[in-house]
Amino acid sequence: MCKKVFEALKWASSFLTERGRDENAGELLLRHYMGTSRAKLFASFRDELPQDVWLAFAKAVHQHGEGEPVQYLIGYEEFYGRTFSVNREVLIPRPETEELVYHALQRIKEKFGDKAASLVDIGTGSGAIAITMKLERENLIVTATDIARESLEVAKQNATELGAAISFVEGDLLTPFMEKGQKFDVLLSNPPYIPEGDRETMSVVVTEHEPHRALFAGNDGLDIYRRLLEQLPFVMNEKAMIAFEVGAGQGELVAQLVQDAFSQASVEIIHDINGKDRMVFAEWG
Repeated sequence: MCKKVFEALKWASSFLTERGRDENAGELLLRHYMGTSRAKLFASFRDELPQDVWLAFAKAVHQHGEGEPVQYLIGYEEFYGRTFSVNREVLIPRPETEELVYHALQRIKEKFGDKAASLVDIGTGSGAIAITMKLERENLIVTATDIARESLEVAKQNATELGAAISFVEGDLLTPFMEKGQKFDVLLSNPPYIPEGDRETMSVVVTEHEPHRALFAGNDGLDIYRRLLEQLPFVMNEKAMIAFEVGAGQGELVAQLVQDAFSQASVEIIHDINGKDRMVFAEWG
């Protein structure tokens, strides 16, 4: 038997709460399957759901109850005011990364003015960082790389749908650019930074569904930063800027790694809106 909109929402909220999931996910899922806005959803509170909508919605609620991220179920996530397609091949974009983009845009403007600076995004995943940077500052010359071809396909799709002209390169960190002698003014990266030991305490929504290659990085979570910083001197220009997203509590450690690699750099740890150390920026030249 079909339910009315408010009945479906009430059921989903109860079902998800019992399973330790976000009770508000039901609203997002129902809006998706109804193809409607939040305002229209609540305006139709007492309308009966079509049978096909109810069945699809109920199935998705059960899947989220079992741990499947809502974003994978609906196929997209919002980032910096735009809609990005996502699937199991890419990490779901997080709000913290929006802050990395915001600060990078401000600092690029301060350092390079109106120059058409070259930028590379390492481990691009869905392409959220690279695409947003290009769309927010059109004269940037943006390159994005990922080791996984499947991830690059998602990023390419997003770039096409959002109208961002970006060069995509498949490869391991900076190796493709070292081989070609290519250099950049700006490097941004949100690499894997979760210690392997944290896996057991994390939500199954993350550990059983999002790609581990985008999450975990050795015993202390710093393996990718170390590898990047070994390669960075070969691909950065004399006047340059780099910025990393880091895990909360890793700021001092990553900042020291950066300072050791670039003794001439001005290195700064930036905290997010929640007061956590989530970004490390460095500039020189």
